[in-house]
Parts: sequence; C-alpha cells; structure tokens
Amino acid sequence: MTSFIVLALGVLFLLLMIIKFKMNTFIALILTAVLVGLGLGMPLGQIPASIEKGIGSSLGELAIVFGFGAMLGRLIADAGGAYRIAKTLINAFGKKRMQWAIMVASFIIGIALFFEVGMVLLIPIVFAVALEASVPLLYLGVPMAAGLSVTHGFLPPHPAPIAISGALGANPGTVLLFGIIAAIPTVIVAGPIFTVLAKKFVPEAFVVKKKLTAFGEMKEWKLEETPGFGISIITALMPVILMAISTIYSIIANDGKPFAAVVKNSVDSAGKLTTTSTYPHSLLENVIMFIGNPVSAMILSLLFALVTMGWMRRKQNTEIAETIVDSVKSIAMLLLVIGGGAAFKQVLIDGGISGQIADLFQGSSLSPLILAWIITVILRIALGSATVAALTAAGLVQPLLASASPNMAALMVLAIGAGSIAASHVNDAGFWMFKEYFDLDVKQTLKTWTVLETIIAVVGLAMVLIMSIWIH
Repeated sequence: MTSFIVLALGVLFLLLMIIKFKMNTFIALILTAVLVGLGLGMPLGQIPASIEKGIGSSLGELAIVFGFGAMLGRLIADAGGAYRIAKTLINAFGKKRMQWAIMVASFIIGIALFFEVGMVLLIPIVFAVALEASVPLLYLGVPMAAGLSVTHGFLPPHPAPIAISGALGANPGTVLLFGIIAAIPTVIVAGPIFTVLAKKFVPEAFVVKKKLTAFGEMKEWKLEETPGFGISIITALMPVILMAISTIYSIIANDGKPFAAVVKNSVDSAGKLTTTSTYPHSLLENVIMFIGNPVSAMILSLLFALVTMGWMRRKQNTEIAETIVDSVKSIAMLLLVIGGGAAFKQVLIDGGISGQIADLFQGSSLSPLILAWIITVILRIALGSATVAALTAAGLVQPLLASASPNMAALMVLAIGAGSIAASHVNDAGFWMFKEYFDLDVKQTLKTWTVLETIIAVVGLAMVLIMSIWIH
C-alpha cells in the first residue's frame, strides 16, 4: 500500500501548490514528479530520465499538432472564417439546438481525429459560436468534449481500441459497430444532460467569455467582409477530411487497422542490434499512410489555410506572419503544462505502480467485463494515461478470454475503453488541456472535466453490460 499512499500524497501536494500557493502549474508538476519518484523508491538517476521521456514522448507529436493547429485556427479566425461558420450554424440550427449540433459534429469529427487534434481544431469554432450566440463557452464545450472523448475511448481507428482489439483478438469492425451502439447514449448523457447538472454545481464556470488565454480575443466582423461558409468549413476541417479518407480506406482495405510501418529488430553476427522499418509497397497505401498521420495532415492543412485564409484574402506576408507568431505565443504555456502532466505520468509508470495494481486482482471471481473495467479505472487513476491503462488491463484480462467468443472479446474491448476514460485528473495531460483551453481553475476543472470523463466511463460500462445480455 506504500506506493498508493505516495501517489495520494503526491496529488495532494500538487493541488496544494497550485490552489493554495498559486505556483506555476508546470513547475508544480515537475516538482511533484520528482518527489513522487523519490517516494516510490526510484533511483535518483532514473527520475530525470523518466521526466525527460514523459515530456519527449508527449510533446514529440503534440508540438506540431498543437502548434500547427493553433496557427490554422488563428488564420481562420483572423480572416473571419470562424465568424462565418458560427453565424451560419446559428442561423441553421438556432440557439436551442446549437448544443446538440456541436455534440453531433464533434462525435463525427472525433471518429477520424485524435482527441487532442479535435480539441485544437474545434475550440476556435466553438468559441466563435458561443460568442455569437451569447452563451457560456462550457455550455457548448462540454458536449464537444464528450463527443471527442467517447470516440477516443470506444471506437477504432483510435490507438487504444485498435491496440486492445489486437491484444484480445477482437475484430476492429465488430468493435466499431458495437462501439457506436454504446457510444450514442453515452455521449448524450455526458453531453447535454450533464451540462444541465454542471451549470447548477459549477455556476461560476458557466460565464460568457470574450477572450481565451490560449486563443486570444475574437475580432468583430461584418458578414460581407468574411470568406464564404464553404471555403471556411473546408479549411477548418481539412485535417478531418484527410484523416477520414485514410480511416475509410483502412476499414475497407486493411480490416480497420491503420497503415503503419512494420518495425523489425535483428542481431547480426557481431551481436549488434539493428532496427529496420518496412513501409507499404503500394504507392496508394503510402499516400494513405501519409495523409492519415496527424502530423502530416496538420502540415498539409496549414498550407491549405495559408492559401485560402491568407493569400486569397489578399493578406500581406507580414500580416500572416504576425498571426502565426501570436498563435504560437498563446499555446506556449499550454504545451509545457501538458508536458509536465506527461512527466508525472511517466514517473508513476516507471515507479511500478501498474504491476502492484495487477497483483491486487489475481484470482478474482468478478464478471470478466466488470473486472476489466475496474482494473482499467484503477490504472487510469494511478497512471493518468488512458492508452497505458487500457493496454495494461488488456494484458491482465487476456487469460479470461481463452474460451470466449469473438463478440465477447469485442465487448471486453469496449469495457476496457470505457474504464480508460474514467476520473481524468492532475496526472493526465487531457485534464490540463481542458483547463487551459477553457480558462478554468483546478477546482472548476475537477468538477466539470473529471466528472464528465467519469460519467462516460460509468454509462459506457452500463451499455456494455446491457449489450452482453443479448450478445454472446
């Protein structure tokens, strides 16, 4: 139990530093990671290596995704495209149905995009809609986050569901079908229904904001000065379009698995380890693999935005450069905070907490679906990473599926996926992303984001258990 006490004390220390003493979040996260590493008995030399690994593995891809995503969003906003999209959506759906429109759009977009990419792309548009409709950003932000989170945890081709499907021998297509059935009621409960409750419990978070720290202040526009709705929405959703093409092709041609390089390790006669990567032979598959990668999708989309929201709007290069510089300044601290959360997570993983959690459940007589969910939830709370929690849990419950049907394996994937979303808190990068993007304090984030993620996990498990009555 010592490790769990150390973890609890570490979380309390972090909250105390941020809430009570108003310490910079990034610094508080790194200090907490060091202290928790010491408490877990890690060698002194391993702690900085774990911190470096955590930050590097998290920001390696996110630096480009967030950086280019912020540039893309600011280009669209500064050209008036975000205002045009907001105005058109409000006119089409009305204020009363706007929340549902945002939720459905986020769900559809979330199938093709990673959670982080979807958040980066949708925040500017949702912010513009909230301003134009004079509603609190969270009123639309909670359904948006619900749509992105549910697809991230439940549906292939997202990394965790695909990886768990492979580990448990489930068909990704079956997981996708069952996942959609479970996801629809889940996102409705966690989105519009939870928003009603959240407004009562956290009223101070539901205020109309004119400016976001991570995005800046929205300009006022006359509609005739803005680009057309068609070109604006295509520019904003270009990463979605590129990744959707890759996703659809992989479902049709590759059994739902994304195209990726095959990495092989070999040892030569001298005992030297060499690593080789073999890419798909087909030119088409290489192209699909390229455009489906979040990094290359964001690069191509930014180039497209420079044309449609920059030069086609007769903007000077100096204006475009100023927009890009401003966009990067606004997310600098956000990237550091996410990196700090990833460093804390890595220290917990390297400190061996996941193995101790596994030992707790040896010989349990619980239902395999409930057992898998509980193990994943505990791992998620302890480690922070949804993907690591899901993959670790999949390895632990794999022996329980020795004689199970393919359909039961698919349900197990969903149970683990639901558990991997639960109780996101201070050791999860998503927690800090939501806090920074929506300009909330830690208490408000715990009452909104953490509760939202837990509702998704609980309702998701309930849907899996209901489906298991008819599906064997």
